[in-house]
Amino acid sequence: MKRICVYCGHSEGHSPEFTTAAKTVGTALAERGIGLVYGAGGKGMMGAVADGAIEGGGEVIGVIPEGIFSREGLHTGVTRLEVTPNMHGRKRMMAELANGFLALPGGLGTMDELFEIWTWTQLGVHNKPTGILNVNGYYDGLLTFIDVMVDNGFLQQAIRDAVLVGADVNGLLDQVIAHRPGVHPRWANGD
Repeated sequence: MKRICVYCGHSEGHSPEFTTAAKTVGTALAERGIGLVYGAGGKGMMGAVADGAIEGGGEVIGVIPEGIFSREGLHTGVTRLEVTPNMHGRKRMMAELANGFLALPGGLGTMDELFEIWTWTQLGVHNKPTGILNVNGYYDGLLTFIDVMVDNGFLQQAIRDAVLVGADVNGLLDQVIAHRPGVHPRWANGD
């Protein structure tokens, strides 16, 4: 695996465990020789994951849309900065540059990115692995709701299982690197 895209918050949240986990992810990627693709921010979770990768000597590619460029507080130590015309272009470029995806704690933007990439798995747009790092139980409520979607027939269990979940950075990275999600037959056949 050449690069993993990390989705996470621009803020640091209320627990130092969040930024510690983000930095650990960046460090772990660098140690494994895996490049980081992320949203280019220099603060909060984004800054921490980039700091970990940079301090570990890893490749760091930041991707940011023009409209946010002046407001975001960019990380100045990235290996490469890509500026896209809009958010849609940002998400597309991040997906193209990465061989896998990892969601850390974050807000609406993180949820948007996670659900879009997960939907692309369901539709067969890609077969790249996706993981959720469930730091301090952050995603417990969301995962419970996703199980409600399965229980009520709005989400296939196979699509639910296509996204890996773990609380341990290295254990989850091992799973993400080894995993290749399948495409549900309904979508693979064009139905």
